[in-house]
Amino acid sequence: VQLQASGGGLVQAGGSLRLSCANSGRIIGLKAMRWYRQAPGKEREWVAIMTDGGKNYADSVKGRFTISRDSAKKTMYLQMNTLEPEDTAVYYCNIDTVYTTYWGQGTQVTVSS
Repeated sequence: VQLQASGGGLVQAGGSLRLSCANSGRIIGLKAMRWYRQAPGKEREWVAIMTDGGKNYADSVKGRFTISRDSAKKTMYLQMNTLEPEDTAVYYCNIDTVYTTYWGQGTQVTVSS
């Protein structure tokens, strides 16, 4: 299984981006799908999570970001609206199973003020 993240780029504050994370294989024992981000000089932080029980978001992105998935396309998404310069980071997708955890390679999001 490999995760391929895409959709990052440069956007002005207030703009939107949609990140995608395509899964090349078959996921068995899925527990959760998450997005993380890592800003320069900072630790990686959790942004959004989706499980069978629902979705949840970090306080810093709540109301602006939406996590979703298209099972038929084996792809998860992160819709990011009303972007702020503080959202600038490398974004990583993550799939957690009962057996292991998969990470995507990261996609850069830069928000200019």
